[in-house]
Amino acid sequence: MDSQLVVASDRNRALNAQDTRQFVTMFIDEQLFGVPTQQIQDAHVLTEITPVPLAPREIAGVLNIRGKIVTAINLRIRLGLDEGADGKGGMSILVEHEHDLYSLMIDSVRDVVDLPNAWQEQVPINLDKRWRDVAESVYRLEGELMVETSVPRLLNFLR
Repeated sequence: MDSQLVVASDRNRALNAQDTRQFVTMFIDEQLFGVPTQQIQDAHVLTEITPVPLAPREIAGVLNIRGKIVTAINLRIRLGLDEGADGKGGMSILVEHEHDLYSLMIDSVRDVVDLPNAWQEQVPINLDKRWRDVAESVYRLEGELMVETSVPRLLNFLR
């Protein structure tokens, strides 16, 4: 094989990788959302959460993950939705924000996807305000809309 073709192929692969972003996709109340993979530390099934007296309603409590105390945020409540059948999300993603760890309670994790930057769009004005307030952008996928969610915006109620 011609070495110039190999180099060109490698360069095209590198350019294609730069033209995409990778997201972990999840659901809350049947809405698909995504968080860039570099912002996520881990995904796990929720364990026992210890309530925190006098905490804002969005804070479900704290949990111990590998010896670290982590604040659990119920995203259904944070987004103004009902708590769900059992009052808890089934899964959680672990994120770091300003040197603190947070467990974001969600309904379910879907896939890790690479999406072309060309598919990224501004947040539509008619998107539900609860999602618009925490959205960075949106991606139109086959038959559904993925809301790229901003972790800092999700956690801004803590200030």
